[in-house]
Amino acid sequence: MVKLSPWERILIARHPKRPTFIDFLNELFDNFVELHGDRLFGDDPAIITGLGTFENESVVIIGQEKGKSIQEKMKRNFGMPHPEGYRKALRVMKLAEKFSLPVISFIDTAGAYPGIGAEERGQAWAIANNLKEMSLLETPIIVVVLSEGGSGGALGIGVGDYIMILENAYYSVISPEGCASILFRDSSKAPEAAEALKITSEELLKLGLVDEIISEPNGGAHEDFRGTVENLKKSLSKIIRKYKNKDVKTLLEERWIKLRNYGRFLEEEEK
Repeated sequence: MVKLSPWERILIARHPKRPTFIDFLNELFDNFVELHGDRLFGDDPAIITGLGTFENESVVIIGQEKGKSIQEKMKRNFGMPHPEGYRKALRVMKLAEKFSLPVISFIDTAGAYPGIGAEERGQAWAIANNLKEMSLLETPIIVVVLSEGGSGGALGIGVGDYIMILENAYYSVISPEGCASILFRDSSKAPEAAEALKITSEELLKLGLVDEIISEPNGGAHEDFRGTVENLKKSLSKIIRKYKNKDVKTLLEERWIKLRNYGRFLEEEEK
């Protein structure tokens, strides 16, 4: 693993040539059939959901898509989901539960969309409900952080039994720029905030917030996309085999313990 500063890793995660969810979807899965709509309001192009096969194993796939061209970014709302996106994701998770299919969820968002319409349609409730329902879902959930894992927008599809993160991705409660604006009253101090936030893959693994780092080539996944896909494919194959026949009661107990351990720390008494 190349030694880079947290801010340098964030710049790689945001690189304009970095692969997005659709790139991984096309390389990793076969027979993909997209499912649209939340059955309440409408569809949200920022979250893609559907059924497919991974190494001849049926799976449910969920992913946040930012787009690459200006037109695609606008269509996908720059990967910032509305509440109907989270409800759509939950709808297909319930299908996965019904048919005992593993869920593979791909995170890549700066955050949930904060617009008036999203708030009017229950953005906070939609995310909170997903957190509750995913913690109780009676089928395995594997999560992969591809680039940006921004706050509740990421967590809304991010509760899982096994969390992977690409080497140059980050996962954070707030963006470094947002943190710098609040703490330092100066967004230009984002590199300092990135250091303090402990949001890189290495730090997250140390804190027990992710379970595995997927290696990337020097310079980022866009420098050798095929190599990155192969690394991710090997890990997914291993984890799906591990979880696919696990007893539901054991699965839920282990997930509960995992979630309850988040945020735990030991504070030593001053001598």
